[in-house]
Amino acid sequence: MVDKVINVGHLYPKQMNVYGDMGNIITLKYRLESRGIGFRYFAVDSLKEMKRVNLDIVIGGGGQDSNQDTVQSDIIKNSEILIQECNDGLVGLMICGMYQLLGNKFVTSEGSVIKGAGLLDIDTVAGRERLIGNVVVDSSFGELVGFENHSGKTYLGDHVESLGRVVKGAGNNGEDGTEGVVYKNFFGSYMHGPLLAKNPRLADELIKRSILRKYNNVKLSGLDDALEYAAHKIAKGRPR
Repeated sequence: MVDKVINVGHLYPKQMNVYGDMGNIITLKYRLESRGIGFRYFAVDSLKEMKRVNLDIVIGGGGQDSNQDTVQSDIIKNSEILIQECNDGLVGLMICGMYQLLGNKFVTSEGSVIKGAGLLDIDTVAGRERLIGNVVVDSSFGELVGFENHSGKTYLGDHVESLGRVVKGAGNNGEDGTEGVVYKNFFGSYMHGPLLAKNPRLADELIKRSILRKYNNVKLSGLDDALEYAAHKIAKGRPR
C-alpha cells in the first residue's frame, strides 16, 4: 500500500488530445509510480466535474479549432471553478490550445474577440503564418526542448512570468523571445513533444509542487533519466 497518491486530471481528453499531449500524463504516471507514489487518472469533460474529484495536477492539451468551440463554451460558463482551484494551489500544465483558452482573450484574423477563462494574464492574436518547428528554451527548470505548431501569437501581461527564454524557435509570438507562462502553480506552453517526456526536471517540478501542497513535505528519490536525456539531446540537435 502506498503512502502517497497524486490525482491527475485530464481536461477535455476527447476534444483536446490530438498532438500526443497525453504523453505528459503517461510521463507523470511513470515518474510517480517509479518512486512508489500512487497515481490516479480522472478524465474531466467539464470544469463542473472538478467539484467531485480532488485533483492535485490538471493537464490540458491541444485540439482542432472545431473542437475548441465546445470547450471554450464550457470554460466561459465554469471558469470560476478553475480560477478558484488555481488560487488554492492546484498544479496545472496547459499546452497550446488549452494554454490559449485559459487567457484573457483570443483575437481572430477577422478581428473578432473570443473570450477566455481569464485565469492567465495573456492575450492571443491570430497570426498570418504558422510557427512550426523544434524549440529550445532556457528556463529556471533547466533547458527545455519541444516542438511547436501554432498560428496564434501570445503576449504576456504584467501578472505572469514566462516559462523561459527562446534559444531556438519562435516561442509565444516570435517577437519578444518568451516561451510559455508561469502563474502560481500553473504552467502554459506551446511545446508539444510531449513536453514532460523529454524534460524530466519540469515533470518533477510539477510532482514536487503537488506533493508539497497535499502532504506539506516532499523528498523525491532520483530516477535514471538516461533515456529521457538521450531523447532531449536528439530533439535539441534537430534543425529548426
